[in-house]
Amino acid sequence: MILQEIQQEYNYLPAEALKQTAETLDVPLSKVLSVATFYNAFSLQKRGKYLVRVCKGTACHIRGANLIQEQLERQLGIKDGETTPDGKYTLETVACVGACAMAPVVIVNGKYHGSVNVATINKLLKVR
Repeated sequence: MILQEIQQEYNYLPAEALKQTAETLDVPLSKVLSVATFYNAFSLQKRGKYLVRVCKGTACHIRGANLIQEQLERQLGIKDGETTPDGKYTLETVACVGACAMAPVVIVNGKYHGSVNVATINKLLKVR
């Protein structure tokens, strides 16, 4: 729970916060790091203000997730796992978000957007 709260605050797990967590809990830093690196939900790399995730599960893949990812990469000027130079957007792909009926799905800061297509991407990035 502590790591989740830290990630929610900073959008990633800063090294100093991990050290402080280990000291506060009186556990080795290696234990905190093992939890932080085991779960895909955690990131040790700084992320953008807006985390854009493209589902690449089977249903989303069949319904054009690759085209959506390519358009997002072109529009943002970054690849999967990268953050825009201004620190505004981070683009990630995920294996499956369990919303197959809404496929293809793009999640922006935890908000699910279903039946996304290349034409609707601008709406998703309206914060740009």
